Amino acid sequence: MSRTASASPGLRRSRWLWQSGFFILFILAPVFNLFRYDLAAGHAWLLGFEWRLGMDDFLAGRIGAGEAAVNVLTRLFLPILAGAGIFLWSARRWGRLYCGWLCPHFSVVEAINGLMLRASGKPSLWEKEILPPWQADGRPRRHDARWWLLVLPTAVGFALCWAVVFLTYLLPPAEVYGNLLNNTLTPNQTRFIVAATIALSIEFLFARHLFCRYACAVGLFQSLVWMGNRDGMVVGFDRQRGSACNTCLPDRHSACDAVCPMRLNPRNIKRHMFTCTQCGQCLSACATVQQANPDGALLRWVSDDDARRNEAGFRPGKGEKA
Repeated sequence: MSRTASASPGLRRSRWLWQSGFFILFILAPVFNLFRYDLAAGHAWLLGFEWRLGMDDFLAGRIGAGEAAVNVLTRLFLPILAGAGIFLWSARRWGRLYCGWLCPHFSVVEAINGLMLRASGKPSLWEKEILPPWQADGRPRRHDARWWLLVLPTAVGFALCWAVVFLTYLLPPAEVYGNLLNNTLTPNQTRFIVAATIALSIEFLFARHLFCRYACAVGLFQSLVWMGNRDGMVVGFDRQRGSACNTCLPDRHSACDAVCPMRLNPRNIKRHMFTCTQCGQCLSACATVQQANPDGALLRWVSDDDARRNEAGFRPGKGEKA
């Protein structure tokens, strides 16, 4: 990633492809034993291979306590620490990139946001005011209450899908899907799917943003390590040209505010952007509104020295266009 990067025309499409691909991977990973823990077999699967800690050999007396401890260290703790280290290093450098580009939960958040926006003009039930009646490209933003007819079944449908997929991470997928298709789910399987569907439906409808902001440990750890790196990638705002925002949308509305799924003001400095998911929607909106401006967009990704300067007002690096 360069020190400053503008939103390319294909940014939204690229992000949609990444999100779609990871959502499919989330569903199919258990089916192909790419990653799951099998409660029935008592061991994990990783990339199609059985992943055991070797405790069965220890309990059977075939290995000693020392070898068992080494197995637990090398097969459990070290892989977890290595994976966490790589993940947090990435977050320190690029922020909550996983949330904005891969996380299957955030994909659901945005899908339901879009339906609620079409139904009410607001992306969530807790939004105080409807969004500006114009989109970034100048087209009117219309809403129709009939879209509410799709909100509830979509949320419940996603919740049911997630409940079944979660179960396949714990039980053999062939058994779960076979029982589901043949209507022969066991009582425990039925209880799990029903309870998870109800809980997830409530979360998707009423608390999906609150979960991302306050309850998701994956997101919070990414934000914490990112906030500690002053050189990390952030959405930069060219405050020297801030007057151009006055012509963004009619009535002094801002296109970047309207599209942010986390309901942030992208023109803020980093310490006020704790939950930014680096989705880039604000960059795309700004680039669309300012496409006739010879100086380009006012928002762009910045990192390293430009990220530090962004705290006091973004200025492009030497030889770079403002």
